[in-house]
Amino acid sequence: MDTEMPKQEISFIWPPKMATKSSKTFFVAQMSLRMVVVAFTLAGAITMVTSEQSVTIFGIVMQARYTYSSAFRFKVIADSVVCAISLLSVLLVYSFSHRKSNTNNYFFLLCHDMVNMIVLISGCAASTAIGSVGKYGQSQTGWIKICDRVDKFCDRILVSIALSYLASISLFVLTIMGAYKLKSLAVE
Repeated sequence: MDTEMPKQEISFIWPPKMATKSSKTFFVAQMSLRMVVVAFTLAGAITMVTSEQSVTIFGIVMQARYTYSSAFRFKVIADSVVCAISLLSVLLVYSFSHRKSNTNNYFFLLCHDMVNMIVLISGCAASTAIGSVGKYGQSQTGWIKICDRVDKFCDRILVSIALSYLASISLFVLTIMGAYKLKSLAVE
């Protein structure tokens, strides 16, 4: 017996056909926030990777690079992973918009956004801790501050961390939106 399943064609129509105005608003808000996450994490990773400064102190060349800190390397990896996965989620959200609202789809996106937010915040927290030591030092352990000597490096690190925190705020809003949408679908 040869039974073939009918093939479904997915057409790429913009904007997708949706039932209500609130569905369209939710879709546009969700897509916009996902694109903001992609842009901020990409900019955060690029800013961190390009941060480098060399200074000469008493004839000794001192270099500051993000690769010298495992926390900064972790942040770059977290930014890159969240950027790539968020870019894929843009495609998923678009494909979900062509189908009937499914609780499983929104549950998947809710879990996706929560995991992304946790990964990104952990990278930001680690970088913030090391950045604070670089800026202020820690006399109890003998760590001296370096940001008074490599200020351009520290400024770029600060910008990178701020961009990643903005992306994590966007992911938090996406998580709240996903939970609200899941709740409203469960009530129906």
